[in-house]
Amino acid sequence: MANLNDIIQWCDQTLKTQEFKDYAPNGLQIEGKQDVKKFLCAVTASQDTIDACIAEGADVLLVHHGYFWKGEPYPITGMRGERIKKLIQHDISLIAYHLPLDAHPSLGNNAAIAELLKLENIQPLDFNDKHPIGNVATLKSPISVSEFQTLLKNNINPNTLHLSAQREMIQRIGYCTGAAQDFISKASEQLCDAYISGEVSERTFYEAKELNVHYFACGHHATERYGVQRLGKAIAEQFGITYHYFEQDNPV
Repeated sequence: MANLNDIIQWCDQTLKTQEFKDYAPNGLQIEGKQDVKKFLCAVTASQDTIDACIAEGADVLLVHHGYFWKGEPYPITGMRGERIKKLIQHDISLIAYHLPLDAHPSLGNNAAIAELLKLENIQPLDFNDKHPIGNVATLKSPISVSEFQTLLKNNINPNTLHLSAQREMIQRIGYCTGAAQDFISKASEQLCDAYISGEVSERTFYEAKELNVHYFACGHHATERYGVQRLGKAIAEQFGITYHYFEQDNPV
């Protein structure tokens, strides 16, 4: 058994949450019971995720996408109200880490992408960022565009979408998980052959062609399901408690 406040303090220190400007509060968002024996981690605090948490008998729900985003209305009503009501009724705490969990050099989503693709020489996508949420790295040797697309489909998402450029070979790659399609311009400035993110916009088609950078949309959910699992495992090992990862098949 572990104490909820101890878990939050350890996570905040490990992820250096105070050093980030984010779109939602990082850390404890909804407070439940103080004694934690078991927790469930997932990408997003959806209703299905909450139901799975209740079914598991978990004391904590740890996610990448929590609540209280900038620009959201203040009243806790409708769909979000139903979600929060269920968490409170079952005395379940909600913990969420967003950008800090993208950027962490070993627990983060981007770190996982680099390991899955066996990328080397990792550098920031933007050198002005104290804690880069995007990176640039290289493959050991150049490969063809079709080989690289196969690599992504086999390791991240079989439904990866490719917007083509004129380059025939790929070695230098920019990447930032989630909805970071507009960072393709930063990848171009860094002389990348390809850029990976989760989502894609209509404008991205033209940017990939005109910037001459292959764009690969691997799915917002698919690119961000690693950080919570790594953090969940680290918490379980640190505090000697049980965790389970809930995978919701989100195709976006």
